[in-house]
Formats: sequence, C-alpha cells, structure tokens
Amino acid sequence: MIRRLYDWTLSLADSRNALWALFIVAFVESSVFPIPPDVLMIPMILARPSRAWLIAGVALAGSVLGGLLGYYIGWGLFESVGRPVLEFYGKDAYFDDFSQRYNDYGAWAVLIAGITPFPYKVITILSGSTGLNLGVFMVASVIARGLRFFIVAALLWKFGAPIRTFIERYLGWLFAAFVVLLIGGFYAVRYL
Repeated sequence: MIRRLYDWTLSLADSRNALWALFIVAFVESSVFPIPPDVLMIPMILARPSRAWLIAGVALAGSVLGGLLGYYIGWGLFESVGRPVLEFYGKDAYFDDFSQRYNDYGAWAVLIAGITPFPYKVITILSGSTGLNLGVFMVASVIARGLRFFIVAALLWKFGAPIRTFIERYLGWLFAAFVVLLIGGFYAVRYL
C-alpha cells in the first residue's frame, strides 16, 4: 500500500498542477500522510532548477500550515484523531511519559523533528496535545522546515541530478548527526 501511495505521489510531480500537489502533500504530511514532500520536490526541482526556491517555498508553506492542522489535532481532537495517528506510527506507548517533559524542550523537539527523519507529524500532534506555546511552535516549525526544504533545493539547484541519490539516502541522517553534534556541543559547554 505504501509503495502504491509513493508511486502515486511521485506521478504528481509531472502534472501541470505540481505546485498545488506539492502544497497539499506537504500540508497533509505534517499531520497524517506518510510520504514526505521531498518525493515531489526532488523531481520538480530537477526538471526546473530555476524554480528551486519557489518549490521549496511552496513546500515550506504547506508544511507549516499542515503543522497547524497537526497541532489542532493534538489540541482538540487528540483522543478521536491524534491517538490513532500516534498508534499508526507506533509512538502511542511513549506519549504519556514524554508529554510530561515535552513543554520544557518543545521548541527543540519541533526543530529536531522538522529537519531529521523523525516523523514531524508526531511532534505537531504532540505539541498541540501538550499545549506547547503556539508562537514557539510556529517559529520552530518555520526554521526547521525552511532549513530542510531550502537545503534540499540548494543542493539540487547547485549539483543537479548527481546529488539526488545522496539526498534520498543520506541527507536525513546527516541532519540527524548534525543535531546530535549540536546537542552534544551544548551539553559539553554546559557540563564540562
């Protein structure tokens, strides 16, 4: 099922309404959809590198607005909608323990989930269900998703098709390694 959904999403990149499709995929990916907008972004940018920044901007706008839907699901629909989404991604068992400490580090959680392979939708729902300050949530979302989409766009714009495999296989993990190093650096400065 996921493979068919992936193939269908990829086929949208060739449609004349590709920007709208990208916006919609980025929007729903931030709250419930399992396929990341990169699946559309990458072929769209490779086909029209001159539009790389526009494409990244559309993905950013869709993702941040979709993040608001995820926040609302967590805030207003957690038991009926949010908990089933978390169960689908296998994150429901961790929710109760995690949510108690979440708001202390919520901005960092949004930043980390926004740029790493961790499902961003889990964090959007969690942010709403724990009542993370909406302003903090929005600023962290714009920064994280902006970094993610504009770095991908910049790499594709600069290097073209040869960088595609690298982005698809390793960029998420490089973002994760960067976050680990960043947090490790803060920890070292504070405690060493």
